[in-house]
Amino acid sequence: MLSYRHIYHAGNHADILKHLTVSQICRHFIKKDAPFFYLDTHAGIGQYSLNSEQAQKNKEFHSGIARLFTEDNLPEPLENLLDIVREMNPANTLSLYPGSPKIVDYYVRQKDKLHLCELHPNDYPTLAALFPNKRKANVVKDDGFAAVKAMLPPPQKRGFVLMDPPYEVKKDYKYVVQALEDGYKRFPQGTFAIWYPVLNRQQANAFLSSIKTTNIRNVLSLELCIRNTEEERGMAGSGMIIVNPPWTLEKEAKEFLPVLSKLLAEDSEATYQVTWITPE
Repeated sequence: MLSYRHIYHAGNHADILKHLTVSQICRHFIKKDAPFFYLDTHAGIGQYSLNSEQAQKNKEFHSGIARLFTEDNLPEPLENLLDIVREMNPANTLSLYPGSPKIVDYYVRQKDKLHLCELHPNDYPTLAALFPNKRKANVVKDDGFAAVKAMLPPPQKRGFVLMDPPYEVKKDYKYVVQALEDGYKRFPQGTFAIWYPVLNRQQANAFLSSIKTTNIRNVLSLELCIRNTEEERGMAGSGMIIVNPPWTLEKEAKEFLPVLSKLLAEDSEATYQVTWITPE
């Protein structure tokens, strides 16, 4: 259960969709002066060296962030994400890529609070070293799903939760839905963002159906598939489920997803969708 290391996949197409969503949610929160709370259930190491042996093994970033890094005239949300990546790479050579904690760190103010969970024994110390200021970020070697139940509602009364387990264990799909239900009961005004892989269309639809059965309303689904979803050759795409999304996100996604679909496509069957999940 602790074999997954995100560094092998850093900067790929799934990261682009996930971090675009996280970036836009943060931009929404900082429009108001009130502080916000961020909970990351599977935080990883926070940032990734694309020159590392692990990242170089499959070079997934080549077909992800590397394709966007030198592009101009992109939709504003994409430019916002690239501003963060470029700030981390001042020599204009792509060598570092931000994880979700680093994306959020770009936006947080002194009054905001991060709670970052990471169970992997090798990744936790790296994450903790990246965020040494405990007043700003509480880094714990803890079960992120349990933290959803334990940490909500936050004192800040505003905030969002990111859940992006690796789904190497099939029970993760069940755990995500249960954590969402637990979290929503405690923090119904909060924003919940859930990443999921698209290994095939049947698997993805089954997961979306399980979200519908929660009867939670105001749920937006964004999905990007870079190739045919019926071919059994790994992750064809991924999606983001957002409960209580920023009111602008649907419109923004309809602008940036067609661009991503074109730039990151691996075949002619690359697709995207922006849909609202209606309770059954």
